[in-house]
Amino acid sequence: MDILFLVGGLLLILLGANGLTDGAASVAKRFRIPSIVIGLTIVAFGTSAPELTVSISSALKGSADIAIGNVVGSNIFNTLMIVGCTALFAPIAITRNTLKREIPLCILSSFALLICANDIFLDGSRENILSITDGLLLLCFFAIFLSYTFAIAKRDGEMKETSQSEEEEIRQLPMWKSALYILGGLAGLIVGGNFFVEGASGIARSLGVSESVIGLTLVAGGTSLPELATSIVAALKKNPEIAIGNVIGSNLFNIFFVLGCSASITPLHLTGITNFDLWVLVGSSLLLWLFGVFFGKRTITRMEGSILILCYVAYTAVLIYSL
Repeated sequence: MDILFLVGGLLLILLGANGLTDGAASVAKRFRIPSIVIGLTIVAFGTSAPELTVSISSALKGSADIAIGNVVGSNIFNTLMIVGCTALFAPIAITRNTLKREIPLCILSSFALLICANDIFLDGSRENILSITDGLLLLCFFAIFLSYTFAIAKRDGEMKETSQSEEEEIRQLPMWKSALYILGGLAGLIVGGNFFVEGASGIARSLGVSESVIGLTLVAGGTSLPELATSIVAALKKNPEIAIGNVIGSNLFNIFFVLGCSASITPLHLTGITNFDLWVLVGSSLLLWLFGVFFGKRTITRMEGSILILCYVAYTAVLIYSL
């Protein structure tokens, strides 16, 4: 029964995210909002909606380890597994701006979470908690990130250089259908999120596995399916560089917005998420930056992709061995 809840909830989440994204993008296009803005906001929200739904549902139900493990595990999965798998299909070119701006921001977000989640070490507290203050701080970082992204896009002229083919990729639906997609998508996200958390918690209890391990592996992999699908399709269409933007945008969104919202609603107690997990998160971003700067001349090669995948396999093996 728990497996049915898990699979059914995930399907509802993915369908809901897709419907919500299509409906919102159609409304945005109707009001002549540039595609770059739609991509930076609505589409980014759509691919991270599963993580947002699962984390908020988990936080409200008192399953903080699933809420935090979902974000930490998703970001590790994104950086190591998704980039690694995409590089196996086609080497990923990284622009100079991405190496100078976006990837360092990703590293910064990981360090910010590491600092916020170390109350015992830094403050001498009895336990590590992502407090409401921490959540609001992460949301402030998210607002700065959005403002920075729009400013860069406007300065570089990207707002005016959207091609006709990009515009045509967004379907303009009738208003009633857009509203139906948005409402149906939200309903799917909410119901699916509840089912998914119930299923994941039930599986953890029945197997005697901690919710943190389930959140870091099963839940993280499941909620990262939109990013994985987007990146693999981009590689098959000979646009592997999209994978980097997809992964970095999702990672920043997950930490700053998803965890920011979750912690702002209710404090998140870290019981099963350790500094080992958080340092792997930081290390994965640093490894991606190092590969881009030093080894492949701003390209993630197939060999480097294989190393990223092996790192994820090793991390998962450590989690399983430590049970």
